[in-house]
Amino acid sequence: MKLSTRIALAVGITVPVLVLAAGWLLLQLFARDLHAQQDAHLLQRAAQVSADARRLLRVTAADRPAAVEQARERQLYAAALDVGIRLTGPEGTVSGGPQPSASVPLPKRTPRPVTVEEGNTDWRVLAVPVRGARPGTDGTLWLFSPDTVSQDQLRLVRRRVVSVALFAAPVSGLLGLAVASRAARPLRRLQQRTSGLDPRASAARLDHAPTGVTEVDDLAGTLQTVLARYDEQAARTAGALDTARSFSSAAAHELRTPLMSMQTNLEILTDHPDLGLQDRTEILKDLRSEHTRMLGLLVMLRELGRGDLVEADAFGPVDLAEVVDASVADARRRHPDAEIGLPAMPRLNVYGWEPGLRTLVDNLLANALVHGRSPDGRARIEVGLRQGGHASAPAAVLTVDDQGPGIPPERRTAVFERFRRGPESPGSGLGLTLVAQQTALHGGAVRILDRPSGLSGSSGSSGGGIRFEVRLPVRGEAVPSLPAERDWLIGTARHPQGFHKVGS
Repeated sequence: MKLSTRIALAVGITVPVLVLAAGWLLLQLFARDLHAQQDAHLLQRAAQVSADARRLLRVTAADRPAAVEQARERQLYAAALDVGIRLTGPEGTVSGGPQPSASVPLPKRTPRPVTVEEGNTDWRVLAVPVRGARPGTDGTLWLFSPDTVSQDQLRLVRRRVVSVALFAAPVSGLLGLAVASRAARPLRRLQQRTSGLDPRASAARLDHAPTGVTEVDDLAGTLQTVLARYDEQAARTAGALDTARSFSSAAAHELRTPLMSMQTNLEILTDHPDLGLQDRTEILKDLRSEHTRMLGLLVMLRELGRGDLVEADAFGPVDLAEVVDASVADARRRHPDAEIGLPAMPRLNVYGWEPGLRTLVDNLLANALVHGRSPDGRARIEVGLRQGGHASAPAAVLTVDDQGPGIPPERRTAVFERFRRGPESPGSGLGLTLVAQQTALHGGAVRILDRPSGLSGSSGSSGGGIRFEVRLPVRGEAVPSLPAERDWLIGTARHPQGFHKVGS
């Protein structure tokens, strides 16, 4: 059912009900006014005939001649005029004019007129006590006025009210339909514009100009929000599908070599059960190494996928000093032979994704532990955290220094690319890619520098160790603007040099 039809029906029902309610109230007020007029007339007549009633009772009690008594009765009836009277005294009852039958019970005394019913006839009755000057002359005077005139008038008004209500029902319904149809035009136009939209087949979206009708404009705004959320969710779904496809493709590509190597080693063990102990040990070592490499690769791919799919609502206040301290403690447990220096750090709160920040620090330390060992094979790493930047843009500066062979300046950009690793690297080539990814997600910058002079064992050149420096903005509750397209897992970072634009 159309909205205009609903409104018309509602108006067509409501208006007659209101007319009937107003008519009922009018009838009550009209009836009260009519009774008030009758009552005033009865009270006026009571004041006029009371003296004649007392004289008649006095004459009756004194046993005067019948002619005198009849004369007093005529005077009483003449004073009553158009109302019925009934006078009861010690010597009997006299009555005249219109009045109910003697069988109808009457009130003894009423300060105001009341209604008495006799069959289908109503009477307004006023009872007035009559006090004589001498004992034995008291009585009661009743005055009567038929209520038929007021009832006829009320019935006339009642018929007219019902007639008006019956007439108002269709008229108000038609007027309501016309007004509602005109008022619903902006809504119909909005429906026509939205009915042709198909988010699955077209990129066209609702273009709404304000109509001045609050409900229509609010509905249009809601529809635009719903379509925008649909687009956002569709983009998320497409991104998730691309990430899943890339994950499977990358896993298949990168796992092929270690799986083939493991298959070869297993075939050798199977086909040569009498293989020497030294050869068997070497093959098992290769198998263990390949297994570790595959496991690490899967973990790294998973972390890249999480970073590509993380949303802004996962971000929150994080104490970066606690994250660094926990990561260093874990690295010391796994590498008890390494020397990892960590001076006292200030409390630096950033608004970020805590698992991603932990991944960033873990991979910086893992890279230093694997590639940053000194020529004697020892791992000596210095970790630092301080506040940098300037007052308008404060930043948390994380540094990791090692004493490894270093990275030539021309290769320092390429190391952040996906699957880029050295010929002797046991890793997956994704550790520094994760560092770049998490830095980008948090709106920061990462760069590779020569290890500063003044540190133990530093040569100040690319061959005397390097420093990884990560700068993250220190925000209050401001979520960083996440990149619209995140392709760290889907493809190699297209412009990795973009992470080195922030100066020291």
